Amino acid sequence: KTSWTFAAPCALSSTDCPNANIGLLTNGKLKADVLLTETAAVLQARFGGRVLPMVAKGNVGAPVPADMLTNLSLECDYLITASGD
Repeated sequence: KTSWTFAAPCALSSTDCPNANIGLLTNGKLKADVLLTETAAVLQARFGGRVLPMVAKGNVGAPVPADMLTNLSLECDYLITASGD
């Protein structure tokens, strides 16, 4: 069983993380990348920050590997994930 500890609140405002790193995690389904890219662009325009390169979890039907989430947590101030179709 994995236990997660969050360093920041789940909901952020523009004053919580100015110039934050926005992580994008896609499940690989059709149009998930479009949804993530557009959402990140809106957040970046509204709050500033930097959008990191999109990461794909690989297998649509499997959970995100724990090591992938751990690595992303070191780079991202917050992470957006989406399921397409």
